[in-house]
Order: sequence, then C-alpha cells, then structure tokens
Amino acid sequence: MSHRRRVGVVMGGWSGEHEVSLNTGTAVANALAERGHDVVRVVIPHAEPAAGARFDLVATLRKARVDAAFLALHGRMGEDGCVQGLLEIARIPYTGSGVLASALAMDKVKSKELFLLHNVPTPPYYVVPASDAARDPEAVHQSFGFPVIVKPRGEGSSLALTKATSHAELGRGLEAVFAIDDYALVERFIQGAEVTVGILDGKALGALEIAPAGGMYDYQAKYTPGRSQYFMPARLPAARYHGVCNLAVRAAEALGCSGAARVDLLVTPGENEYVLEVNTLPGMTQTSLLPKIAAAAGYDFGALCEAILASARVHTPQRAPQARPHATPMAPAAAELGARRLARSA
Repeated sequence: MSHRRRVGVVMGGWSGEHEVSLNTGTAVANALAERGHDVVRVVIPHAEPAAGARFDLVATLRKARVDAAFLALHGRMGEDGCVQGLLEIARIPYTGSGVLASALAMDKVKSKELFLLHNVPTPPYYVVPASDAARDPEAVHQSFGFPVIVKPRGEGSSLALTKATSHAELGRGLEAVFAIDDYALVERFIQGAEVTVGILDGKALGALEIAPAGGMYDYQAKYTPGRSQYFMPARLPAARYHGVCNLAVRAAEALGCSGAARVDLLVTPGENEYVLEVNTLPGMTQTSLLPKIAAAAGYDFGALCEAILASARVHTPQRAPQARPHATPMAPAAAELGARRLARSA
C-alpha cells in the first residue's frame, strides 16, 4: 500500500443517482479504511439547498484536513464538472477527470460532437428541447425512422431511458425525459451487444459484455439483481476485442478524461462498433462493472480504490504571476535612426 492518507470520500448529491452514489461511497470508504487510510465520509444532502441554506463542501473538507477527495458522486452537480471546479479553486486534489472533461462527458450531445470530430463512431441522433414538448412527435421526428432510443441529455445511470417504435411511444419517451431534463437525445437504435470497457490512467483494463434479460440495459436492468448477465471477458474474437478496447481509449482521450473511466459501446454482428458514452465517475460497489473488469486484470476492489486514489490531483497548474516586462527606452541614436526610416518610407 502507498503511504497512509487522510481521504474525504464524497458521496450523495442532488441528482437522481443519490442512492447509487451512497452505495459507491460506502464501498470505497470501507475499502480504503481496510487498507489503512484515515477516511472521512462526506455526504452531500439529497435535497437541493433552500434559499439562505447551503452545504459547503469545501469548508467541510478543509475542516476535516483531508489530503485528497475521492469523488464517489454520480450524475448532475457531482459528475458534470461543478464539484471539480470547486475543488480546483480550493486546490484540493480529487479523483477522476478535470472540469472540462467531466462536463463534456456528462453532456451526451457535446460528447457525440467530439466523438465525430475525432472519428469515433457513435449512433446517429438528434436533440429535442423541452420547449418543443407541445409539438407533434411526428413533426419532431420527421423521416428519422424507428426504432429509436430516447434518453436525457445530461443524466446518467440510464434514467428515463426508453425505446420507441412509434410516434406514440416517442411522445411518451420525450415526456419522461422532460420530467428530469431540459433536452432529450433521440438516438438511432442499433442492434448489437452491450459492451463496456474499463480504463485506468489512459489504459484499457478489459471489456465486459452485458446481456440484459429484457433486451435493454435500463435503470432496472442495472440495479435489479438477476436482470442482467455479465461475461468477462466479452465474447468477441481476440482481434475485435483488442479493437474495441482501443476504440474506448480513443473515446476517453477525445474528451480529455483521466483517472478511472468506463466507456459504453455497442458491438454489432456486422463488425461495427459504436460508442455511446463515457462515464468519468463509474459505479464502485463490489458488484459494479468497473470493479468486475479490474478484477479480471488483477486488481481486487481495495487495490482498484488505491490505484484511483493514487491519481488524485488538482488539474489546473498553479504558477506564480509573471511580472509584466517594462518597455526599454531607446537610445537617442536609435530613436533618430528610426525616425529617418519612417520619413523615407512616407
């Protein structure tokens, strides 16, 4: 084990993934404590603070005198760059990606734009703002075709994710999204195996295949025991397995991710792969996907938590302000020569 550290494990938060975050945080805190670290459990309340009240995360961490913050948050306000920005300003080292990469990965639309810019294949899509909620789904959808997947632009854990095979189902899917998000992402449904790749410090740990009982890896399939089967390693030929891992690393690099991450993909029978999203703070319970992948790569759960903690840092370099250079006055002879040259060019 590395040297003993005082670690603030930050969990909870305001998003729809509050309970999932508590499970992650509890598992991580227990593992780090078992490995000899001095662990402080920092739980951000579920309810958004009312006017005049607030939860001061930076003050809490400073009072606890932590050496680093282990972020066990999921979803909005924890995985989208907001908490990362606070910790940058406070100069408190933290796990996971920096502000920009976190924000880009949480925004599925911006992620896709960068994937396309970096030649990372992703399913075709379009975006529907909540201001279009009253519009006829047929007018919104036009000639895009069915089936499609409807999901929120900025939530994780497959919250409000639905499959639509008609305009009526599309309308219901949009309503479900607009209950929690201002934008819906409508994505072409692609038949293929669900594969997720674990990444640690820029290197792929391996690829795991998910076989949900209901055919779609939604919130219930993720968190209900027995609703999904897992195959580690993914059932792919060796060359294709290697290619999927490389594609996942490229997707994480396109967003500028660091530390631990998990990349979700679709792998089709027609030899095509599509990146769906990058998770910058993946679930970290004993049964979560990243720990399953890491275990096959030789990391037990405690060792994985240790490795993630070792990468905790402040991403913005701190440099002393540079003194502004003073203009050096020209010698009289040089000034006279300059004036003559200007006169000749006039």
